[in-house]
Amino acid sequence: MTTLTSTDGTEIFYKDWGAGQPIVFSHGWPLSADDWDNQMLFFLAQGFRVIAHDRRGHGRSAQVSGGHDMDHYADDLAALTAHLDLRDAIHVGHSAGGGEVVRYLSRHGESRVAKIALISSITPGVPLPPEVFDGMRAQLAANRSDFYRGVASGPFYGFDRPGAGLSEAVVQNWWRQGMVGSAKAQYDCIATFGADYTGDLEKITVPVLVMHGDDDQIVPYAGTAPRTADLVRNGALKTYAGFPHGMPTTQADTINTDLLAFIRT
Repeated sequence: MTTLTSTDGTEIFYKDWGAGQPIVFSHGWPLSADDWDNQMLFFLAQGFRVIAHDRRGHGRSAQVSGGHDMDHYADDLAALTAHLDLRDAIHVGHSAGGGEVVRYLSRHGESRVAKIALISSITPGVPLPPEVFDGMRAQLAANRSDFYRGVASGPFYGFDRPGAGLSEAVVQNWWRQGMVGSAKAQYDCIATFGADYTGDLEKITVPVLVMHGDDDQIVPYAGTAPRTADLVRNGALKTYAGFPHGMPTTQADTINTDLLAFIRT
């Protein structure tokens, strides 16, 4: 496997395909770099270099007991960009990966970054009561497999909506990615959902595309996407009517086309 050692000695798995301008993908909770397979193949065919890593404790990265917070995630991402000496990079973050991207820029600067895209991002903080996050932790600890199956087959992709039509292959792939990672890392990561990223966003000067579905049941649209676009200095908001949280998978053609247009503008 292709790995690097982060600043605190944690082994981080990553994929690095192709040549050209780099696009770096940061995945959501509790998934892995595999969640970007569609986007990586699409942009590779468009002549880009595509890179995605497994967040510490997730996927094939080391299942360390600590460091499952946004500062460590940002430092791991910085270690990856330095290890590969990436320049003029496009960073794309989905869900918790959006928090990772903005914390990376806030903490490590923009010298290596050209633009960022935030898809269904948790920024500037998920506006849900603490009891919701406590319930997620309780369900994860009680029966992670059953909990993950329920999330994937229901609200994550909007499969619980009338007439949506459930894709068993998509559900199984989500469940597989989640179960490969560390329960401890995924439990701790839930705390990042309700964190405040306002200060991080206010520091960002590179162009930012905020992409969010208005039927997102995981990260509600109203309290996140419009505020994120307003807080950055050079932001644009693209709202998708009826799209779910996992729209990079279920609406990949639309998301890929819009991302490509943003990158090439």
